[in-house]
Amino acid sequence: MKKFKTIYQRAQKRKGGPKALQKILHPPVSKKVMQAFPNDRVLAAMSKCIFRAGFSWSVIYNKWPDFEKAFYGFKVGKLLSLDPEEWENYILDTRIVRNRQKITSVYDNAVFIHEISQEHGSFGQFIAKWPDEDQVGLLTYLKKHGSRLGGQTGMYLLRMLGKDSFLLSQDVMQVLVHECNLDVPMQPVSQRDFIAIQNQFIAWKKETKLSFTHLSQLTAYSTGQNYDQPTTSYETGRWNEI
Repeated sequence: MKKFKTIYQRAQKRKGGPKALQKILHPPVSKKVMQAFPNDRVLAAMSKCIFRAGFSWSVIYNKWPDFEKAFYGFKVGKLLSLDPEEWENYILDTRIVRNRQKITSVYDNAVFIHEISQEHGSFGQFIAKWPDEDQVGLLTYLKKHGSRLGGQTGMYLLRMLGKDSFLLSQDVMQVLVHECNLDVPMQPVSQRDFIAIQNQFIAWKKETKLSFTHLSQLTAYSTGQNYDQPTTSYETGRWNEI
């Protein structure tokens, strides 16, 4: 497996040296902080990731205060108390993006969060307890039991919640496929592909003692378009934005 040292050094050079690079790295949150995440903020994060998928992120961000009002601050109990007619009315609500499937996902994921909380205390506790080294297993669980949380959406969610995790941007995949020679496609789809990628990150973590989050960010910063600062939360998504 390719050593991470070369990737790290290239990222430092591209970003103006070790100190400049350090300023744009964002660490994962502690498990203690994650365990305290309120369920309404988790549902808000899920919904933001879902609504912006395949859509203009800036439009969703600009409308987000209206989303919060329309969905009662994403309070799980309140949303589960709404009757079918009230949910049907959302398709006419101009405060939000009126996509029926995505609106339905808000209800479905409220149910998902409620059920997880019944067993684990809260969704934050559930996420915090899941081993960081089994990101593939967690993503599989989110896809199976949640609504519209598969693929990149699930990865964005973990990053937004501050879970120690990797994101598979095109830049990251460029390094994995063309430098590390992983036998996976640029757009991985199979369990085998994701396990191979996860194993590479685990090997890098053992080599460097860095978090998966930092490894992912550094890999992205080592290639591709070299922006002065990250322009979106693609690699730096943070809990405080929700």
